[in-house]
Amino acid sequence: MRNRTFSRLIVRRKPGHPSRGWLTAGPLSLPVALGRGSIKANKFEGDGGTPRGRFRPLRLWWRADKFPRPATRLPVKPIRPDDGWCEDPGDRHYNRPVKVPAGSSADRLTRDDGLYDFIVEIDHNTRPRVARRGSAVFIHVARPGFKPTAGCVALTTPALRRLLAQLGPRTEIVIE
Repeated sequence: MRNRTFSRLIVRRKPGHPSRGWLTAGPLSLPVALGRGSIKANKFEGDGGTPRGRFRPLRLWWRADKFPRPATRLPVKPIRPDDGWCEDPGDRHYNRPVKVPAGSSADRLTRDDGLYDFIVEIDHNTRPRVARRGSAVFIHVARPGFKPTAGCVALTTPALRRLLAQLGPRTEIVIE
């Protein structure tokens, strides 16, 4: 199984738990945290919803200062201290990676809590980018106890690393 790439990941909400769910990929079934607003078909910036739809992984960002390069078939980019993500719908760089100057309070990808130690960037709201339709929707590390995300899909670090080994650019991510 190590030499195979998953063709599809399916993310579903756990019945009775709007911000918890399951990610199914081949024989794996992994618990996940979802957005505090559950899964939403009509995602908007700041609603806390995880977008419903079909997506592709674009690349893996990882904290090279903390971990060796993980095994994956995705393009890989180490996270640098000045890497950030634009979540301002009025900015021309909305929903794109940006360089954050020193002293800025903008959203940085380097976090002390470990949630962004591994980030799978997906193609939500990328072609075309539409202001206020949601930004920075990732697959990343979960908070303890699978507390809700701001709209992402989050797994434990060991589960995410296991998933990364079989994730490729052609993998379809279905959030239902």
